Amino acid sequence: MAAECSQHMSMNMSSNCQHPFKTTTRTRTRTYSSVKASSQSTDDKDKFYKQLGMFSLRKKIEDIVLRAEMLGPPALQLEEDKRIRREEKIREYNLWDDPVKSDEILGKFANSAKVVDALKDLRYKIEDAKLIKELAETDAVNYRLFKQAYMASVDASNFLDSYQMSKLFRGSYDMHGASVVITAGDRGMHSEIWAEQLLNMYIRWAEKKGHKGRVVDKYSTRGGGIKSATIEFEFEFAYGYLMGERGVHRMMGSVTGSTLHEASLAAVDVTPLFLDTVSNLALDDKDLIVSYTPSIGTEKQPVASLVHIQHVPTGINVQSSGERNRFTNKAKALNRLKAKLLVIMSEQGISDVSSIQRDAIVDLWKVDTRMYMLQPYKVVEDLKTGIQLPDLKSVLNGNIDQLIGAHINLRHAAHKVEPVLD
Repeated sequence: MAAECSQHMSMNMSSNCQHPFKTTTRTRTRTYSSVKASSQSTDDKDKFYKQLGMFSLRKKIEDIVLRAEMLGPPALQLEEDKRIRREEKIREYNLWDDPVKSDEILGKFANSAKVVDALKDLRYKIEDAKLIKELAETDAVNYRLFKQAYMASVDASNFLDSYQMSKLFRGSYDMHGASVVITAGDRGMHSEIWAEQLLNMYIRWAEKKGHKGRVVDKYSTRGGGIKSATIEFEFEFAYGYLMGERGVHRMMGSVTGSTLHEASLAAVDVTPLFLDTVSNLALDDKDLIVSYTPSIGTEKQPVASLVHIQHVPTGINVQSSGERNRFTNKAKALNRLKAKLLVIMSEQGISDVSSIQRDAIVDLWKVDTRMYMLQPYKVVEDLKTGIQLPDLKSVLNGNIDQLIGAHINLRHAAHKVEPVLD
């Protein structure tokens, strides 16, 4: 066989006995060249995208710096003038004559001082962003420094967004935290699961804004949902952001022609959560019915007693069970009652609890706030503002700023307050 192959090789140099060796050599050479070219191409692409990313970062930094330099100084001047006026008002006003009014004046002054300090801090953040950007450009275009400058400018931009939004808040309690109560409708397990989805939506919304929602009361069901839950958001303007969420939120299973098929519903109530102050609203003990549910649970998982308070003249009911003992739960429930009564008094334009008209109290179950469509299109429609969003999943994941902003703008337009800086 070897002899035949040798004879065949002398007759034809392209014999198959020798061809495999030559083909392999050429293939390896081509493969190496291809890999090298591919590697160079990848490096070029990486360099291109890095340069593109740095150009984009530079542009974003410059835009944010320009915005802050345009809006920051006049805003600082405006807030400093406001702080001075409020300080003069404190000197002129006899704080002992009206404790409730005094708390309001002092609260507004403290808030003005905080805003002034924040706007001064904004100036330093912008200077830091500009300095870091200049260092990045001199240090062979340092990508890490550019990113650092961008993050500093983003902090400044986020503050400006919050500041501009806060100028839309003119309600008496807008600057306070918020207590959100979610209650499942009477449609059984589906409504209970839906109520828990809403609970998670608000928690995720707060997380996206850099805050946390504390679930202080939660009554779970065997089907995996909740009968009700209370979340407390302990950050400024939480009430101003969320008060438009009050009312019924409906999950619609499907739409057939002009007929809506409701799958589940839940009611959302929002009341102020006073962070640095305590309400001075005086309530007559004779008007309150306080009841207790004995503690349940085990030694490893004790459950504090539930405290329920009813305000007889108005029929308002509140409860608390999330604190460690009966005394603290009673204090928490009483604060919630005062907050609800203050909101009602504000809505009815009165200053005395005894003047509340019970028949005029808004029934949340009769206030349609939002519809969430499952079929045929996953659409969210806000019934108060008319705004529609095409991504149900995104909304339930906490992306509700557009809906909240529409409510705030609606209230702003209704009150016809002073214009806001653009």
